[in-house]
Amino acid sequence: MRVVNAEQMRQIEEKAIHHYGIPSLLLMENAAWAVVEEIRRCLPKIGKEGLSGRKAVVLVGKGNNGGDGLAVARHLVLQGMDVTVLVFAPLEELKGDAALNLRLFHGTIGKLFVIEGEKQRRLTRLALAQADIVVDALFGIGMRGALPSLVEDYVDEVNRTPGWVISIDIPSGVEANTGKVYRTAVCAQTTVTFGLPKWGLFLGEGPEYCGRVVVDPISIPESYLMEEGISTFVLMDDDIRGLIPIRQLKGHKGTHGKGILVAGSKGMSGATVLAGRGALRSGIGLLQIVTPQGIANEVDSSVTEATVWSAPGEDWLNEEAWPVILKQSEKAQAIAIGPGLSQNSQFIQVLEEILRNLSCPVVLDADALNLIGLKPGVLSLRNGRGPLILTPHPGEMARLCQCSIEDIEGNRLDIAVAKAVEWEAVIVLKGSVTIIASPDGRAFFNPTGNPGLGTGGTGDVLTGSILAWLAQGVPPLEAACLGVYLHGKAADELAVEFGWSGFTASEVADHLPKVRRFLEVKGLEGKRG
Repeated sequence: MRVVNAEQMRQIEEKAIHHYGIPSLLLMENAAWAVVEEIRRCLPKIGKEGLSGRKAVVLVGKGNNGGDGLAVARHLVLQGMDVTVLVFAPLEELKGDAALNLRLFHGTIGKLFVIEGEKQRRLTRLALAQADIVVDALFGIGMRGALPSLVEDYVDEVNRTPGWVISIDIPSGVEANTGKVYRTAVCAQTTVTFGLPKWGLFLGEGPEYCGRVVVDPISIPESYLMEEGISTFVLMDDDIRGLIPIRQLKGHKGTHGKGILVAGSKGMSGATVLAGRGALRSGIGLLQIVTPQGIANEVDSSVTEATVWSAPGEDWLNEEAWPVILKQSEKAQAIAIGPGLSQNSQFIQVLEEILRNLSCPVVLDADALNLIGLKPGVLSLRNGRGPLILTPHPGEMARLCQCSIEDIEGNRLDIAVAKAVEWEAVIVLKGSVTIIASPDGRAFFNPTGNPGLGTGGTGDVLTGSILAWLAQGVPPLEAACLGVYLHGKAADELAVEFGWSGFTASEVADHLPKVRRFLEVKGLEGKRG
C-alpha cells in the first residue's frame, strides 16, 4: 500500500476535486461515514438498539478536519447518540465545507460549546468522563509544531478519558510528515485516515499515538492514486505472500540455496547460533558457517544442521579468515557477515576483500557495520560489484553516517533513502517501524513487530532469515522486505500468548515457518473464495 506525506495527499485531493470532479463535500461526507462505521466496530455489545443512548464527545478545530468531525457528530446524533461538540475556535472562523457542516449540525438536537479558556474545563471534564466515544477532529495533516497551549490542556484531559478515542486522519499533535510530537498529542486507540496512510503514522512518535490504523479511500478511485509518483509504501500480507518462493516437487538442498554465515567470537557464539537458526527456519538448503577455531566446536554442536568451518583465530576472526571464506563462498548464492563478530580491526581487510571480490549478495550486520563505521569509505568498494544489504539499528547507522543517534531518529526516512542511493545498497534501518530503503529511492515501512523484539539475539535471527531468502533466489530488496516482515509477524504471533515481553530470539526463529505458512494458506483460501 502506498504511503504519502501531507503535500502529496493534498495534491491527490485537489486533483480528485478539480480534475476528476469529485465534490469536496462528498469527500468529507465519505470520511465521516468511515469514522461512524469504525465507531460501530469499536463499541462492544451494540445490540439491536445500535448506537442509541450512547454518549459521544467530538473535539473540533476550524479546518477541514473539524468539518469532518462536525459531519461525524451529525451522523452520530441521527444514530441516536447523545453528542456533545466542543469547538476550539470562534464559529465565524469555520469556512467552506466546515461551515456548512456546522450549519447542518445546528439543525440537530446535538449540543455544541465553544471552548474559549479555562472556564469550560469542568464542563469538558464531565462530558469526557461520561463519553463512550471521543472523536479527535482538532487538527489534520496540515498541522506543524506544538499544539496551542489552550488545546494542550484539553488534550491531556482527552488522554485521561475512559472512553474509546478515535482520531480523524492523524492524532492531533502528531506531524503528518515526521510523526514528531512536540509536547503532547492525542493518544488514540484508533485512527481513521483517508485516501492513503501518512508518513507520520509510521515515523517518530506517531506509532505510539495512532493506535490501530484504518485506511478508507473516501471514494477516490485506486486508478487515480496509481497515477501519482509515490515512492513510499507500507508492507501488507498480500505483498509479502507474492515474494515467498514456491518449492518444486523435485527440489532438494542444492536447489534451495547455499548461504555463508561469517560470525562469532569468544563469548558471542550465541549470536552465530541464532543467525544460523534464523536461516534454517527460513528454509535455506545449505548453511555454511565460518567462525573462529576457538568456538567452532561449540557452534557445530549447537547448529547441527549447518556445516561449520573454523578459521584462524582463537578468540575472533582476523585477516587470515579470507581464504577460508573465499573457498566456501564458491557456488554460494549469498553471504552474511557480522553477528557476534567482535570489532577486531584486522577484520576490516577481510571486509574489503568480500566487498571487492564476491559477486553474490552480501549482508552486513552488527559488528561488520561497526567496523565499517571506523572506515566508511570501504562501502564504495562494493559499487557495481554486486548487491549489498545493510541492517543497522539507529546506533550503528549513526556510526556509519558519523552523526548522532538523535539525528538518525529525527530523520529516519530521509537518511535511509539518501544512504541507500549513495551506497547503492538496500538499507534495513531497524526500529519500532523498520524502514527498508532501496537504491532506486523507494522505501517500505514494516508494520509488523512489537517491543518484545527488544531482546538480545533477535537481530541475529533477522540477519539469518534475510540470508536464507537471498540464497533461495529472492532478489535483495524483496529478501529484505520478506525477512523483516516475517520476523515481525513471528513476534506478533508470540505476543498473542506472552504479551510484549518474555519471549526469546530462539522462539522468534522457531515461529518463522509458522507465519510463512499462515500467509501461504491464506493466499490459497483467497483463491478458493
